Amino acid sequence: MASRTGQRTLDAGDRSPDFWMRDLDGNSRTLAEFLAQGPTLLVLFKVSCPTCQFTLPFLERLRGGGLQIVGICQDPADWAAEFTAEFGLSFPTLIDEAGEQYPVSTAFGITHVPSLFLVQPDRTISWTAVGFSRKGLQELATLAGKAALRDGEFVPEWKSG
Repeated sequence: MASRTGQRTLDAGDRSPDFWMRDLDGNSRTLAEFLAQGPTLLVLFKVSCPTCQFTLPFLERLRGGGLQIVGICQDPADWAAEFTAEFGLSFPTLIDEAGEQYPVSTAFGITHVPSLFLVQPDRTISWTAVGFSRKGLQELATLAGKAALRDGEFVPEWKSG
């Protein structure tokens, strides 16, 4: 799929672009820093996106499992901080700067949020998703070795991004 800039959206088998961004505390963080600790799920999102608001708390449940989760927000840091507090998110959140034309979102060629990319330590993208998919969430839960769904919890099969 091509992005609005005409760039192809990255997919499984592609190499992830390297990047650095600021986190919510203003510290510079790199993709290499996260990958040195193992497979990393990059979650590109906007605070105003209802599907992002639905999806990210499920991803929080996977923290501490076999993969790291890193949020990449397309909004200002103060908005992202409010969002992470409101939805109880504790994974690192980085800011993809609007004033710089969203360099990471552009590099990945995304067209919708949430967009998820599981990146292996060698920077190979091994799994991708756009929007919310119950099946995709269950795949991630298996990879993480953690439960994402609770007994009796109603979760739709799919929500578009």
